[in-house]
Amino acid sequence: MRSLLPDGMSAAKSASSTSSSAAVRHLTPPSQLSEAELIDGCLAGSRLMQKDLYDRFSGKMMAVCLRYAQTTFEAEDVLQEGFITVFNNLHSFRRECPLEFWIRRIMVNAALRQHRRNAPLVAVSEGEYPEDLAGEEFTLSNYAFEEMLSMVQDLAPRYRMVFNLFAIEGYGHKEIGEMMGISEGTSKSQYSRARAILKSKLERLDAHRPNATFRN
Repeated sequence: MRSLLPDGMSAAKSASSTSSSAAVRHLTPPSQLSEAELIDGCLAGSRLMQKDLYDRFSGKMMAVCLRYAQTTFEAEDVLQEGFITVFNNLHSFRRECPLEFWIRRIMVNAALRQHRRNAPLVAVSEGEYPEDLAGEEFTLSNYAFEEMLSMVQDLAPRYRMVFNLFAIEGYGHKEIGEMMGISEGTSKSQYSRARAILKSKLERLDAHRPNATFRN
């Protein structure tokens, strides 16, 4: 995989380093710093700490990006764009939630932007959808990440986005509609369709893997 650490990541908008943060940088390896200390170091302009922040979260965030993208190359682009946003806006992070949660939201937003650029939504009739199915919890067990990733990536872009936002990220259909510029009903129908497609694929997979289960 090509290097995704953006060139020029810096804390240009942050204040200059204080003596206390400098002491922390010299005395403690970045990997052993607390989250707050790591953030302070990044804001003070430490390239070493910026790299460590990237290293701490890039693996998890790549997994997020892969679910939204159709290819690894597209996921890498989302990850790159996301981390540029992270470092450009780290000064605005209020520390009211875990840093990982904040970064994850940025990655999801980066994926949404890529979706708008590369795969404009095709108008879909809201029509009828099985309301009981759309409201069910989507629970999977005993499936390898690679198996699920391949199936999710095979979904049409609009289905893939809605499925991830609803089933994985936990957004409501009204929120998804606002995020994607579609109606709440369209979000529900697209999630229902995505779920039906995945369920069909998983049931076929179960025929060869009796220990795997798809639970409603």
